Amino acid sequence: MSTVPTARLSGRAWALLLVLCGTIFLEGGDVAMLAVAIPDIRADLGLTTGTAAWVMSGYVLGYAGFTLLGGRAADLLGRRRMFLTWLGVFMLFSMLGGFTTEGWMLVVARFVTGVAAAFMTPAAMSIITTSYPAGPQRDRALLVFAGVGAGGFSTGLVIGGLLTELGWRWVFFAPVFLAGAILLAAFRLLPAEAYPAPARHGYDLAGAASAAAAMLLLAYGILRLEHPGEGIGLTLGAFAAGLALVAVFILIERRAEAPLVRLAIFRKTAMVRAQVAALLFLGAFFGFQFVVTLYLQELRGWSSLQTAIALIAMGCDAVLAPVLTPRLVSRYGNARVIFGGFVLAIVAYGLFLPVGMDWSYAAMFPTLIIAGTAFALAYGPLTIAATGSVAEEEQGLAGGLLYTFTQFGSAVGISAVTAVYGFAAAGADGSPGAVLDAYRTALAIPVAMVLLGAGVSALGLRSARPAGRWKGAVPATHDEISDSVPG
Repeated sequence: MSTVPTARLSGRAWALLLVLCGTIFLEGGDVAMLAVAIPDIRADLGLTTGTAAWVMSGYVLGYAGFTLLGGRAADLLGRRRMFLTWLGVFMLFSMLGGFTTEGWMLVVARFVTGVAAAFMTPAAMSIITTSYPAGPQRDRALLVFAGVGAGGFSTGLVIGGLLTELGWRWVFFAPVFLAGAILLAAFRLLPAEAYPAPARHGYDLAGAASAAAAMLLLAYGILRLEHPGEGIGLTLGAFAAGLALVAVFILIERRAEAPLVRLAIFRKTAMVRAQVAALLFLGAFFGFQFVVTLYLQELRGWSSLQTAIALIAMGCDAVLAPVLTPRLVSRYGNARVIFGGFVLAIVAYGLFLPVGMDWSYAAMFPTLIIAGTAFALAYGPLTIAATGSVAEEEQGLAGGLLYTFTQFGSAVGISAVTAVYGFAAAGADGSPGAVLDAYRTALAIPVAMVLLGAGVSALGLRSARPAGRWKGAVPATHDEISDSVPG
């Protein structure tokens, strides 16, 4: 029997992976579809600009605020249990969102949906990292998981445009059907688990409360950066209170007998480096996509559907991540592939800096395809690096930390480009040329973020493992893979 590590997955392993990938596809697609539908929602419900913005921000606030808690809950209360419970909550509040008639109702529904995603997504990742043997099988599963998530966002842009033509409420109802199908399949395919024994010293409720409050306040402060003229005092107050609660959280964790977050986990240099790099990469990616969307729709006059179809080129990562990236990781190692992704991102965003008033799609296409390729190279390997050195009993925490960093990165990227664009546009005369200059200025933010991220990821090149070796790889024949994933 061969003992050479292989990335081949059995039918049962693929079935489980598809269920878990369905969740990340659902999460990414849900966000993208709503982004396309917001103008129609605003017009139909008569929402103010501020309320319409909070329909989007409410989800981010719930997601970023509770992801750390959600990840740890999977470790302490059961990964399968958290996954199924919060997938059900996600489905319920997505449906309620489709029936709303007032702006505040929609904001609440989106906030709770974000909270549900904050619990189910780290649970899904931790199920992968504890169900697949360490090495090529787990790495490939994580790369597929990351690629499908990105593909869900790209595909969601187009699907959202089509569904909005039928009526914006279908943007909320469509995820309900997908979530229901995933839930039914998950009951059968997710590995069974014993009910976790109660923590010997109880649960760290004070740590959980301070962590959630700190993340909520910091996320709120970041989101308010998008509106720099609206109460700077409140924005600074949110940041100050959030940072104070972070300090309180650290004090609580140092003294707790059973801490929510074992602070020693931050001594894992590779994990922390991957988290920071992921924050910078995702922030740059979504900040860039936001600026391009504004350029196409507001300056060029493209429709939402035309813009979504144009941006689908960036979705090439959904194909490249599971096909090309595993081979590159196997040959060159995680660190080199991550660094290569950052280099491509620098090239992609840099190419778009001189964007003109009448650029053809052919002129934009190289940037879009290179940006998608960069995502395929960087994001999946960053996921592997963020979880690879963490013990099994803390995999939920590792996933929670990763999604906390990526959600904050996304919020920072979008808020920063919005603030810079608003500042640049405020001093202009409002002419198309001046608006274009403001877009170019805002594009410097994604470029700066990936430059900084490349520097962070370059620190890992010294410890990069030799090509062709898989850290932690175990014997993995076809039968062994089947046995490792419970039915």
